[in-house]
Amino acid sequence: MVFAAKKRSERLVTVSLGFAAGVMLSVSFADLMPNADELLRGVAGEKGGTVLSILFLIGGVLMAAALDHFVPHEEYDDTTGEKPHKDLFRVGFVSMLAIGLHNFPEGIATFMAGYDDASLGASIALAIAFHNIPEGISVAMPVYFATSDRWKAFQYTFLSGIAEPIGALLAFLVLRPFITDLMLGAIFALVSGIMLHICLEELIPSSRQYGHDRAALIATFTGICLMPLTHLL
Repeated sequence: MVFAAKKRSERLVTVSLGFAAGVMLSVSFADLMPNADELLRGVAGEKGGTVLSILFLIGGVLMAAALDHFVPHEEYDDTTGEKPHKDLFRVGFVSMLAIGLHNFPEGIATFMAGYDDASLGASIALAIAFHNIPEGISVAMPVYFATSDRWKAFQYTFLSGIAEPIGALLAFLVLRPFITDLMLGAIFALVSGIMLHICLEELIPSSRQYGHDRAALIATFTGICLMPLTHLL
């Protein structure tokens, strides 16, 4: 996408950020939280597992908010009554962190599935490959529009993606004896909370700051609808 984009336009920035928000919302609610809930219910029972899922979700939101507190923000302008446009590079950077955090336990889970059943692992790997394409777009486009550097956008996207095979490699070399349903469920719920905070605090407000509100809304819904369809491929 970044190599195909010829120039920055505010509408394209709006669509890219809205799409990224939809992708993360869908991943959080359609993938991470159901997986977390299923794993934690197996550990703590139906009620206990649901409570743990919500607690870890809240923990992820608080973690993201705490990290956000230490990242410089542009100040509210008392004279104009407006807040300056958000830093697109910052948006791309936190998106990279969120996707990377999501991909790391996903790599562990994919490895464990393939370790138990090679054919299941192969089908999951194919599904995740398609699933990761829109996630990559959600990192690449904000970084590209912030820096106008295609290779830098590619590098940040690569970093977010490489977290998945690193997770699988660590699972193979180190973590195999220690991986539990409780650990994976907690990680999935925490990352879901982090993603939700980034969507609501960074991506959705940033997508609407250029005045193309309808385009931002449509792009967000497109991202939400596309992610479940990637599992059909």
